Amino acid sequence: MRNFFQTKGFLDVLTPPIVENPGMEVHIHPFEVIRSKTKEPLNKYLHTSPEFLMKELLSSEDFEKIFTISYCFRDEPSSPIHRNQFLMCEWYRKNERYESIMQDVQDLLIYLSKNTPLKLKETFSLEDFQKVTVQELFNEYLNFDILDFDSAQELKKKIEKDFKDVPLPSVDCSWDDYFFLLFLNKIETKLHNYKSLFIYEYPQQLSALSTLKKEDPRVCERFELYIRGVEICNCFNELTDFKIQKERFELQEIEKENLYNYKLNKPSRFLNIINNGYPQSAGIALGVERLFSSLVETESIFFD
Repeated sequence: MRNFFQTKGFLDVLTPPIVENPGMEVHIHPFEVIRSKTKEPLNKYLHTSPEFLMKELLSSEDFEKIFTISYCFRDEPSSPIHRNQFLMCEWYRKNERYESIMQDVQDLLIYLSKNTPLKLKETFSLEDFQKVTVQELFNEYLNFDILDFDSAQELKKKIEKDFKDVPLPSVDCSWDDYFFLLFLNKIETKLHNYKSLFIYEYPQQLSALSTLKKEDPRVCERFELYIRGVEICNCFNELTDFKIQKERFELQEIEKENLYNYKLNKPSRFLNIINNGYPQSAGIALGVERLFSSLVETESIFFD
């Protein structure tokens, strides 16, 4: 993987794993760092992604294309495709859009197919990559247009009426919770039929750190790649608007506290980077172990 990025002119970088803010995603939980002798909290965390500091590097005039392969840490239950510490590959392109990153992903998988010195259970060529929007997936598998449902209550009523087999919590949830109840139970289970599938243009409620599509602001400019039904990576056309980013973080902070009863430090350092004029760029996070467990014919050694 490193050889691939270096041949494409990317600079290999590393970022510190102990940070003041580990990431603002509502449902991703960090490990807090404490002193082993005194049990004193340092008010710092192990990062859940190197994203914020990667973007700090990219905001410098000295960096155009950067990548890192390093460990990330998330306080989540282990599963056959997840563990608390895992290798992440992230890369960013300045002054380019997320379509360029999609091409990178295709090129990377084709490169690995030709150059990995291990027995592979999957190899890739250009014709293996399919692309579909979230709207198209919902129309195909659930026979309704997800973009017609703006509010959480509307989506909840749709589930109650037409998808009675989807388990609904007894309390009201956010729009994205209802979305993922449908997606994980009714759509993701079908994705193993695809060798590789790019899913793009997610509803704007799932925009996170991505831009909205100018031609249709109901959707955001992000994609994920699935290999045989396993999510491998997540890409954003990066948001550069300070006001919008600050508002999104504030909403995430409120939701995390309401759901999980804790707050993180404010992402002041990252917001300062955006406020000082963060460049147009695109970036992606790819689970290295997930990718290799999807490609390599071997016993799983990654998720013990």
